[in-house]
Parts: sequence; structure tokens; C-alpha cells
Amino acid sequence: MDVFFLTMGAAMVLAMHAGFAFLEAGTVRKKNQVNALVRVITDFGFSTLAYFFIGFSVAYGIDFYAPVAELKVMEGGTDGYKMVHFFFLLTFAAAVPAIISGAVTERIRFWPNVLATVLLVGLIYPLYEGMIWNGNLGYQAWLEANFGASFHDFAGSVVVHGMGGFLALGAVLMLGARKGRYNADGKVNAILPSSIPFLALGSWILCVGWFGFNVMSAGAADGASGLVAMNSLLAMVGGLIAATVVGKNDPGFVHNGALAGLVAICAGSDIVHPLGALSIGLIAGAIFVFGFTYMQNKLKIDDVLGVIPLHGVCGAWGGIAAGIFGSTALNGAGGVTFMAQLVGTLTGVAIAVAGGFLVYGVIKAVIGIRLTEEQEQMGADLAIHRVSANPEEDMQ
Repeated sequence: MDVFFLTMGAAMVLAMHAGFAFLEAGTVRKKNQVNALVRVITDFGFSTLAYFFIGFSVAYGIDFYAPVAELKVMEGGTDGYKMVHFFFLLTFAAAVPAIISGAVTERIRFWPNVLATVLLVGLIYPLYEGMIWNGNLGYQAWLEANFGASFHDFAGSVVVHGMGGFLALGAVLMLGARKGRYNADGKVNAILPSSIPFLALGSWILCVGWFGFNVMSAGAADGASGLVAMNSLLAMVGGLIAATVVGKNDPGFVHNGALAGLVAICAGSDIVHPLGALSIGLIAGAIFVFGFTYMQNKLKIDDVLGVIPLHGVCGAWGGIAAGIFGSTALNGAGGVTFMAQLVGTLTGVAIAVAGGFLVYGVIKAVIGIRLTEEQEQMGADLAIHRVSANPEEDMQ
């Protein structure tokens, strides 16, 4: 039953990658739609290899270099539980480059992007994943000794989303803004999305798959919690409503607002009260709208899908919020402290920011990461894949 439970969870999170793909394909210009779709699915493929051969061992000290008979009963499990557990956790790990993809789209070179994916999923992401979810380096024990509790991140507000969002910061700054995004005087030029229906479809797929992301993080069928499902739902709605109001009905804000609420609730979905989950989502939706606007207009950081505020900042908010709304004083389940959540979150942010600048900085210095100006003007679809999103129509 546990093998089946996790297999279904892994399949639901795998389906979320289709959501990432269509969200990005709908947000970019038409000349970059094919590239967005291809990068998300190939990133998943290379993430699988990186996590299988390196990352899973870095995080959990487990490899698969043994006969099948031994694999089926490894680590005291039966019926290949550890193997399907790898599949489930892989879909989380592969979400990191899928998140980053939305920030760097429309101007990143294909193979340097693949190299970055391998390094991030093989080394940087599992370093922090192992510290939080496997107690590596004595980090959780240190938090508990100094702050009264370990860092609680049930489904990855910080481990997955915060890491992905803040890894993207280094990537975006190393790449620079898209050509024509900002004038010489700093004025922002609008670059319109190619397909609101694709954008909306991506959001819906992500929303549905997210219940596998959160509920199945219990790891076993008898640990499945209706509280997690309820909290995920209310946080999603909170983010959606807040982004609708604050974002003045803008469809990009509306559909991403739901995701902001889901990002933020991951950490504390198993310990906060449903009203706390709604509050977390409401705040996350507002954070995304204000954060996206501030970054694009004031800081002039061209994060195309807004993954830094959506996954990075909202993920960090979720990690800290678990220490607030998870307390018994606010009808939470307890077992957390604000300081442990704050320090654990800041540690993840620091590793992600440093890792992003390191990986993308080295790749930029050695082989380069950005398309030429001519290729960017042509569009990544033709420059890299030699085909457009609608080739038959383009021939007419």
C-alpha cells in the first residue's frame, strides 16, 4: 500500500512538470514557446540522472549499486519502497530546475542550462535537502539544541521552492535582462505573454498536482492527513483571492496567486489550523504581487515568470509562517519555534543564493550562458530547435 501511495504521489508531482511547462509557454513570447516546453521536459530527464547517480546519495547516503534482490529489501523496506521513495523525491528535486526555468527563459543557452541543472540537482539542492530531511551534518540537532526545535518543512516550502526561487536569483543576475525589457533611462517596456489560456492551464495543472506534493509527503498511506489537504486548499484560495484583489484582476497575478498560497503552506501544512493556512495564503498572494512589481519596476530584475518572489520569497514566508501559525498559541499543533524556523529558512536562502551565483557564475565564465543578440531576436525556438510552435501555420 505504501509503494502504491507514493507511486501515485510521484505521478501527481510528475504531472506538475506539465504545469510548469505550460505556465512558462503561456507567459513567454510565441517565438520561445517550443524552447520552454523542451527545456522543462529535458531538465526532468537530466535531473533524473543527476539525482540517481549523485544527488540521492548526497542527501540520504543511499545508492542503487546492488542486485535487484537486495534493492527490494534495502534499508529494511520491502517491495522496493526505497526505490519508489527515490521516484517521489526525484520529482521534488526536478522541480528546482523547472522553477528556475521560468526565470531565465527567452535568453538562456540550451546546453549550459543542462549543465547547471545537473550541478544543482546533483550537488547543491541535495546538500540542503539532506540537512533538513535526513539530519545530515548534525544541523537539525544543532537547531533543536539552540532553539528548542528542529526546522519543520513538511513538504518543501524552503527545501524545494525557496531553494529554487533563490537559486534563480544568481541565474537571472548573471544572464541580465531580455533585450528591450528596459530602456536606457530605466523605463520598463511591457513584454506581453503569448497565451493566457496556456498560462491558466499551467496553473490549474500545478494546483491539482500540488495535493500529491503535499498530502503524499507523509511518505506512507497511514500517515495521510485530511488536515494537510484542507490547509492546502485554503492556502491556495487565500493566495488566489489576495492576488486577485491586490493585482486588480490581472490574469497573471490571479493564476500565480493560487500557486503563491500553495508554495507558502507546504512547510506547515501538517501543523497549522485551517484559519492559519488561509492567513498564510492571503499574505503569500499579496507578497507575490508586490514582490513581482517591485523587482521588475524598481530593482530592474527581469525574472520572466516572477519565480523569485513566487517560489523564493513566498517559500521563505512559508518556512517562517510555520513557526508562527504552527504554535499552540494560534491553535496549531506545536512542536515548532519561531527562531528555529527563521534560522532554518535563512540557512536555505543563503545556500541557494551562494549556490546560484557559484554555478551560473562559473558556467558563464567558462562557456557562456546567454544566447547571442541575433539568436534572442530570432527567438529560442528557431535558434535552438529550428522549428516554431506552429510550423504549418508559419509556412502559409
